[in-house]
Amino acid sequence: MQVGDIMEIDITSLKYNKESVVKVDEVVSIPKEDLENTDIIELKDVRVKGEIYRYGEEDYELNLVLDGVMVLPCSLTLKPTDYKFNTEISGVYTEMMQEIENFSKKIENSLDIFPIIWENILMEIPIKVTCPEATDLKLSGDGWKLVTEESVGETNSAFDKLKDLL
Repeated sequence: MQVGDIMEIDITSLKYNKESVVKVDEVVSIPKEDLENTDIIELKDVRVKGEIYRYGEEDYELNLVLDGVMVLPCSLTLKPTDYKFNTEISGVYTEMMQEIENFSKKIENSLDIFPIIWENILMEIPIKVTCPEATDLKLSGDGWKLVTEESVGETNSAFDKLKDLL
């Protein structure tokens, strides 16, 4: 399914009470342009699977599972690194759209769930990802060493020597 910036799910059968649930099982393709202002290099095998139910007179409840692979730069080497993600999306459609401040055009017999999917993908981006090859990296050399969160307290900076003078 080519998404662009829209992923329409037909809800006609729910709207007119012909069915109690609409099943969703789609592979999503996200254009490169949408990735430009993120750390994501590429998204692969993104699948949306779940169900949509009627919620009251004018709203719909989504119960979806979103999974796939995002390619991110390694925190140490900047090499593209695969990172598998899986997240559950559950809630009322209009409430979720208001939370992400997306006021997309309401479509008569379908729901555009792309903004919800995209927001959940962005929330799954980890702070740090390390490629398998980064375990054998040289982390120190002549006059330098990699400073990690654990070693921050151990560093001996030049300013520490100045404290002794005062």
